[in-house]
Amino acid sequence: MLELDKNQYKGIFESIKNEILKSQYKAMQVVNKEMIFMYWHIGKIILENSEWGNKFIDNLSIDLKLEFPNIKGFSIRNLKNMKKFAMQYPDFEFVQKVSAQITWSDNLLIIDKVKEPEKREWYINETIKNGWSYDILEWQIDSKLYDRQAISEKITNFQNTLPDVQSDLAMQTMKDPYLFGFVALKGKVKELEIENAIINKIKDVLIELGNGFAFVGNQYKLTVGNKDYFIDLLFYHLKLKCYIAVELKAREFEPTDAGQLNFYLSNTDYIKRLYKSIEN
Repeated sequence: MLELDKNQYKGIFESIKNEILKSQYKAMQVVNKEMIFMYWHIGKIILENSEWGNKFIDNLSIDLKLEFPNIKGFSIRNLKNMKKFAMQYPDFEFVQKVSAQITWSDNLLIIDKVKEPEKREWYINETIKNGWSYDILEWQIDSKLYDRQAISEKITNFQNTLPDVQSDLAMQTMKDPYLFGFVALKGKVKELEIENAIINKIKDVLIELGNGFAFVGNQYKLTVGNKDYFIDLLFYHLKLKCYIAVELKAREFEPTDAGQLNFYLSNTDYIKRLYKSIEN
């Protein structure tokens, strides 16, 4: 038997790992497409029954959640997004060939920020070619990249030098919360794993935090404007008589994390309503 060469083994291992990642990404792409197809068809049905008004969407959201309790994505807001998606892209062939190549969140971002059909298609194609994440896509739109570089040959040779599975778009697709909600998978996102572990041992956590802490809930929903936000963990301190919001991140701290918490605190009217709803 030949002696195992560490460098050779490392190369073999990397090859196998890449094959696994490629297969995972291809599977996620298929699921992502099917989910977006489904969203378009649901949006089309809602659009065709618009005369029923908002009450129709409200009832639909409740009934779908009851019928499919393990699938996320049937909130009132997201159903309205499906309607908007079908209205903005009436041609299903375009959805099949173009829109379904990126995530649902990316599609909504482009619809909200880009109004011209030609520009929308351009940003979708550039997202696919360059593997942009949601944040990079938003930055490119805000910086009016189309107006500055649409006529150039291409921005980079990214798609020729970096495997799909290593791109931001690939990573985003494989962690997309809508996608995991669609296939009813749980615990696939690291933050969720941490959150579940805390909930399972909430008594130990409260002891560790010290006297006075009471657990209010996890994924506590708040609505600001027409958008829903979710506080990972919400506590109440009996002695200080204040609520404590906790956001979990399975990575190094970033300035935007503080901004997220400050956003909750800055919405004074919402915080008052939050307190009142909890106390009631």
